[in-house]
This record gives sequence, C-alpha cells and structure tokens, in this order.
Amino acid sequence: MKSRILKIVFIMLIFSSMSPLFAQSTGNQNFPQGSSQGTTQMSGNVTQPLIPNVSVEITQPQDGKEVAFSVRLLLILTVLTLAPSILILLTCFLRFSIVLDFIKRALSLQQVPPTAVLNGIAFFMTLFAMWPTFTKIYDNAYKPLSDGQISIEEAYTEAEAPLRMFMYTQMSDDTSYITMFMNMAKLPKPANLSEVPTYVLIPAYILHELTVAFKIGVLLYIPFIIIDMVVASVLMAMGMMMLPPVQISMPFKLILFVLVDGWGLLTQQLFTSVIK
Repeated sequence: MKSRILKIVFIMLIFSSMSPLFAQSTGNQNFPQGSSQGTTQMSGNVTQPLIPNVSVEITQPQDGKEVAFSVRLLLILTVLTLAPSILILLTCFLRFSIVLDFIKRALSLQQVPPTAVLNGIAFFMTLFAMWPTFTKIYDNAYKPLSDGQISIEEAYTEAEAPLRMFMYTQMSDDTSYITMFMNMAKLPKPANLSEVPTYVLIPAYILHELTVAFKIGVLLYIPFIIIDMVVASVLMAMGMMMLPPVQISMPFKLILFVLVDGWGLLTQQLFTSVIK
C-alpha cells in the first residue's frame, strides 16, 4: 500500500515539474529553447502549378470528305507500321541478309560476326544498291507532296513506279513466278509490266529473291564442304574419330576465305547480281 502511494506521489511530482514547459510551448515564446517560430500559412508569392487539361472528343463525320480523311490517316499509320517489312521485302535486303547468313554458317562460325552486325551490313549495302530508286521516289513523290504540288494518291503512284520497275528488272530473266501468281489470280497473261498488278508483283519478287539467295548460298557452301570432307577423311585415317572435324576445318576455312579476299568478292558479286 505504501509503495503505491509513493508511486502516485512520484508521478504527480513529475507532471508538476513539466507543466511550466507545456505552458511555455503553448505561449509566444519559442520551444525548445533557441528554435525559430514557424507558420503553416503559404506565402502569397508562391503560385500554383499550371497543369493543362487533356480531352479526347469523338464525333461523327459530317460529310464524305471527313470520312476520306479518316481513311487516309488510317492508311498512313498502317504504312508507317509496316515500313520495316516494306524495306526488307521490297528491296534487295532480303537477298543480302540471307547470303551473309549462309556464309557465316558455311564458315562454321557461331557468334562471330553477330547477327546484328550482318543485318547492319546488309542494310547499308541495300542503301547503296537502292539509292537511285530512293532518289527517284524522293524527287517524284515526296518532294512534290511536301510542297503541295500533288495529292497523296498521285504521290503514291509516283512512289510505286520506281519500286515496281526495280522489282521487275530483277525478275526480267525469270518471270515464272509472275506467271504462277497471275494464273492463281485467274488473270490473263500480261504483255508488259503495266499489266501486272502490284499485289501480284510483290509476292513474285519475294519468292524470286529467296530462290536467288539460296542459289548463291549453295554455291558458297560447296568449297567449304570439300574442306570439311577432306579434314574428316584425314582424321578418320589417323584414327582420331572422337575429335570433331569442325574444330580442325574451321581455321582452314578462315585462311582460305581471307586469302581469296572473300568479303570483297562476295560484296562485288552481290552488287553485280542486283545492279545490272
């Protein structure tokens, strides 16, 4: 009982000693000692940040012109989305990239050079080979359209003509794919390029490029296959059947490729096959 009374008295003494501190903190004097007196009010010089309102409004077209403009905008966005595919399939990039990948596999190289490097080489080689065609597209289609001299339909026609001429020129020696797709579409046999629709010319050109690229790849493989066969025969004659022939033949392939200036010959022949 006495201990409880002593505890109560001790607690009352503590609160009585702290009461002046609470009174001092609630008064005008600063608490704790030496601190500055603050305020919760914002200064009038501070302006609120301006955040613009963003609104999206969907309305019904009022006439045929607005409908045509919406369709044009949709077509332009679609073309921009398909631009990488157009660059790959309607130019000589397809041929270059496949042949470079073939030479990499023929040399038994796995990581060198990387695929990104080969695609970059094929891209700049494509720019070099297609530069006259791109120049015609810029001069006849893009520049007049940006100056407001022709409409979008006329610009499309002017841009389509050089690409059609390039694709048809590559297939001038072999028009079997054009004939095949014309027969599949049940169209009459064309007398000239103007009678071949674009939707027929493009798939025919893609198949032609794949065929040409694979033909070049097979010819590139032949000398390196001979080296593999010779090395494998030597290893079997020496009784070293557990040793992979690729590890031994790869240095000889690289030596042969460097001695004959393989990259220069390959690039020259690729350009010769495209630029006629």
